[in-house]
Amino acid sequence: MSCCSAMTFLLKAPSFVSPLHQKLNYASFSPIATNMQFKFYHASVRNGRWHGPSMAIDAQMTVEGDVLDKESASTNEESDYGVVSIHHVGILCESLEKSLDFYQNVLGLKINEARPHDKLPYRGAWLWVGSEMIHLMELPNPDPLTGRPQHGGRDRHTCIAIRDVSKLKTILDKSGIPYTLSRSGRPAIFTRDPDANALEFTQVDD
Repeated sequence: MSCCSAMTFLLKAPSFVSPLHQKLNYASFSPIATNMQFKFYHASVRNGRWHGPSMAIDAQMTVEGDVLDKESASTNEESDYGVVSIHHVGILCESLEKSLDFYQNVLGLKINEARPHDKLPYRGAWLWVGSEMIHLMELPNPDPLTGRPQHGGRDRHTCIAIRDVSKLKTILDKSGIPYTLSRSGRPAIFTRDPDANALEFTQVDD
């Protein structure tokens, strides 16, 4: 049998479990590795006899996918501590009265009467922003009032979603409060409260 005939016979054989013995002048095959992690080892001729190839199967191939999926699911369950939403944002102010005048009388936010402030060692107030809150705290502010970016979008800021940017623009104009528009062209306004805390108001659809 020629070398080519021997290779054809090898590939068509239904199983490589038992070694085949056949007289050949010469036979040699290079190792082959498939994506299923089967390994075929080369045949050789010793003493005029052909010692057929052996086949090894990596047992891990049958379970690797399932193991990885289970490990990933387990990791997700361990790291998922149940994030719901932002509860409130703390904002420092020098004068609670001045800040309340801005947040209540200009922006129209309402105080959360269910959150009294008398148990805290400083003055403050809780204001509703949708289902979340702003917590005004009359405490020293380490941030400077001057030298801040003119555009609040380039400073640390609180973003509030609203329905109509044009109406807020009119309110700020009437109150003489400066603001900047979004530089990307989207419907958003940036302004600052009396303590230079930056606020963004971005328009969202229903």
